Amino acid sequence: MNQVAPFKDEAMTAARRLLLLPLAALAAAAGCFSDTSTAPPAVTTFPAAKTPQAEQAAQPLAAKEPEPAPLFDDWPKPAVALVLSGQQLGYIEPCGCTGLENQKGGLARRHTLIQQLSSERGWAVVPLDVGNQVKRFGKQQELKFTSTIKGLRTMGYRALAFGDNDLKLPAGELLAALSNPDGKIPDVVSANVGLFDMDLQPRFLVLEAGGKQIGVTAVLGEKFEQKLAGGDLVHQPPIKALKEFCRELDAKQCDLNVLLVHGSLEEAREIAAEVPVFDLVVAAGETSLPSRELESVPGTKARLLQVGQKAMHAGVVGFYADEKKTFRYQSVPLDARFADSPAMLKLLAEYQDNLKTLGLNGLGLKPRPHPSGNKFVGSGKCGECHTKAFAKWSTTPHAHATDSLVKPPNSRGDIPRHFDPECLSCHVTGWEPQQFAPLASGYLSLEQTPLLKHNGCENCHGPGSAHVAAESGEGNVSAADAAKLRDAMKLPLAGAERRCLECHDDDNSPDFHKPGAFEKYWKEVEHRGKD
Repeated sequence: MNQVAPFKDEAMTAARRLLLLPLAALAAAAGCFSDTSTAPPAVTTFPAAKTPQAEQAAQPLAAKEPEPAPLFDDWPKPAVALVLSGQQLGYIEPCGCTGLENQKGGLARRHTLIQQLSSERGWAVVPLDVGNQVKRFGKQQELKFTSTIKGLRTMGYRALAFGDNDLKLPAGELLAALSNPDGKIPDVVSANVGLFDMDLQPRFLVLEAGGKQIGVTAVLGEKFEQKLAGGDLVHQPPIKALKEFCRELDAKQCDLNVLLVHGSLEEAREIAAEVPVFDLVVAAGETSLPSRELESVPGTKARLLQVGQKAMHAGVVGFYADEKKTFRYQSVPLDARFADSPAMLKLLAEYQDNLKTLGLNGLGLKPRPHPSGNKFVGSGKCGECHTKAFAKWSTTPHAHATDSLVKPPNSRGDIPRHFDPECLSCHVTGWEPQQFAPLASGYLSLEQTPLLKHNGCENCHGPGSAHVAAESGEGNVSAADAAKLRDAMKLPLAGAERRCLECHDDDNSPDFHKPGAFEKYWKEVEHRGKD
């Protein structure tokens, strides 16, 4: 997650397979991700052809992904290479829970791709983004948005669009993250949405690259535009907004006109048909998969693609400024072929430092009562009676889950993440894994709650204070009530898998979703009742 969140998991070492156990530990919940859902292979088309998106969406999530295609095989040097991204949804880096070699995405790898295109190949690169840098709202998301914008500008992004999730953040925070000292927003382009007014950011941009002029504008899709609330946002329907100035854009006689649509492919097709001045239309889309090929929009000159979700891929469109304005396209999986950019790793370290400085209180995270009303006592207390179960737990990575945040066991080991709620939620005891928030009496810090480090017994069985008190003879609990408390702590095997999935979700542990996976991994940690 870092939601610490950019990933792919096909083969795991024996040690990492221990991550996929019912105690549900070493996943950084919604912020870092791996994904073995079937992603499209890198495909080059020239000229572009239409591909049914429904066929992609219907592919099985657990299917094995083919080997990545060679990058830009047999491409002549384009006049301009557009690098297209969006729908990051907070996934700023792969977390490494299932091995960085098995995961895709992240700012650091994307930067390396852009550098390879511009420096090594000598291409004129124009990176563009269709928006949705974050998925949720709150102080951590504001920090993540600010860090992402810094990263995109470092990468040389020339135009950015607003996504609907971005616009759920406070307008003042957005303006602070996006604007120059003069209060203007130079690279966020929008035809139909403005912060406070429509004059702070351009409605369209004319960019120069490779001796060519590229007109770029963006719209927020009508479905999202209609839901915008608050007096800080000025907005209107996308087609209406585009028609107000499309003649002005067309009059610029750019070599290439590009439209960024934060909306579905269907809406992007409609807009392209209604405002037929665009050569390339880039949609955010509504499915997890990027387009395999460029799609022709009937009755127009436009070519269309969607970027996919979680920024695990970057779309690269080569523009050839011949008489036909031809294109080549490849969807590039941001996998382990791309080394991490030092500049982006520095940015990610600064982001983690900011989380540390703010702390849980500064991030607005207040512990919530557990539904049972009980308190967490720590795995050590459980082990006083359940010695065999505790001994088994102690042999798994779950017993060292917090350590893997203090010093991550991968190439980014110098960036600790134990102040990041999106990581803590599955690496400590007493948090809500899918809400990224502490529970009352749950883990707070290494110093304050050392007994609640790691992913312990109570994350599956529930907080044990009442059970421990009853077994210790406190409170004159009757034998019948003590038996009820004992039973309440039991987790039937039939329900264990559901509990595991709170951390081992499809983002972080895709192997856990394959047929028979739970039965296989349960054998690695099998324990039953008291000694």
